[in-house]
Amino acid sequence: MVETLEKLFQENIKDLYSAEKQFLAGMKKLSKKAESQELKQALDQHIEQTEEHVKRIEQVAEICGTKPSGKACKAAQGLVEEAVEHLEEVEQGPVLDAAIVECAQKNEHYEICSYGTLIAWAGQLGLDKAIPILQKTLDEEKQADELLSKVAEQSVNTQAQSNESETSKPKATVR
Repeated sequence: MVETLEKLFQENIKDLYSAEKQFLAGMKKLSKKAESQELKQALDQHIEQTEEHVKRIEQVAEICGTKPSGKACKAAQGLVEEAVEHLEEVEQGPVLDAAIVECAQKNEHYEICSYGTLIAWAGQLGLDKAIPILQKTLDEEKQADELLSKVAEQSVNTQAQSNESETSKPKATVR
């Protein structure tokens, strides 16, 4: 039973640690399926950052005297399952790239919310050493989300729509 803010903070560190690890594995799958080089590059860059995020959560766990493991993030599990579903159901190409952006941004939004909450709680708990570590990750999550939006708006969504127009054109009949 969680009865204190400190314990809630520790439980959420464990949850976010699990989420980051699950998202890391999921992003690798998304990157392999992405056709857009811009999208693949954005995902690969964030994969590298996420590896650092995992290490930072370990640091924060140490600061607050807990271990980061021992909990499975069910929200991340669901988001990763949904991403895998898209990879199986959406045809390879521009439309799949649009779906990949959607999946990656859902992950980012979950992380942005989680890191923001942990920063507020760390401040309340006097865990001042944890705040800049969490803030650095929050800033990177926001940047990743913005980059994904930029990639989507400047190329991926247009290509997906163009693909849609091409596949819906009536076929010429031969007489």
